[in-house]
Amino acid sequence: MRLHVGCAMWSHAPWRGRYLPHPLPQGERLRAYATWCNAVEGNTTFYATPAKDTVRSWAGQTGEDFRFIVKLPKTITHVRCLTGVDEELRGFLDTMEPLGPRAHAYWVQLPPSFGPSDLGVLAAFLRGAPRDLHYAVEVRHRVFFEDERAARALESVLAGVGAEWVPFDTVALFSGRPTSDAERDAWSKKPRVPRRSRALTDRPIIRYLGRDDSELTVEGWKYWVETVTGWLREGRSPTVFIHTPDNTESLPLARRFHDEVRARVPELEPLPDTEPIEPLTLF
Repeated sequence: MRLHVGCAMWSHAPWRGRYLPHPLPQGERLRAYATWCNAVEGNTTFYATPAKDTVRSWAGQTGEDFRFIVKLPKTITHVRCLTGVDEELRGFLDTMEPLGPRAHAYWVQLPPSFGPSDLGVLAAFLRGAPRDLHYAVEVRHRVFFEDERAARALESVLAGVGAEWVPFDTVALFSGRPTSDAERDAWSKKPRVPRRSRALTDRPIIRYLGRDDSELTVEGWKYWVETVTGWLREGRSPTVFIHTPDNTESLPLARRFHDEVRARVPELEPLPDTEPIEPLTLF
């Protein structure tokens, strides 16, 4: 039984020398992160496809049980809108091949303009994608969260190919007025949609966005602690990503979430021990 937890990135300036050793060469940063968490969001691939040797380095810094949720490039999801992208998709998947089983799911994040009338395009894309891989879809159009018929139609498309629906829970963020620049920025950019928590597969994925106040973040995730506990008892294998607007404390918060679930499910395998940080000296 495993619960995977992680953050939106594996390298973040506020973590250096505090949670992760510093300085570290580029080729060692993921290895250090993987002593804290056993999953990470692959957001960088949305903006640019890395070299295959870079992906080999990612694989070499992590164990086979480590999970990447790899975001498809924006040229596929936002520019070409899933249409006529067979060549681009094949090229991207070939580049990611060194990850092997670490590529837990390929993440299809769709723009807010993608609505119920576009489900046929999504269905055709997923049917044409290699079937030996797992896919997870994130939608942001409010209709999917407010109209049960639209939600069921999307679920039907996803269930037809064994894909998961990835909710981005921002309820905690919008539960009170922003109190920092990072929170104000998040208010202007993040989707404001109702919470959704129905798992479609045995591999549910949750993206949770809290607050810059860690205790408010913890208060807001109580719903997910109970939900994830239930999934584990059903035999599912969930992955949970913890975000905050500035992400300064998201690394220890991800471990804290795992600890809270493990307190309810004692047989859950613990996370690895964190890498010790050498104290800074003046000499």
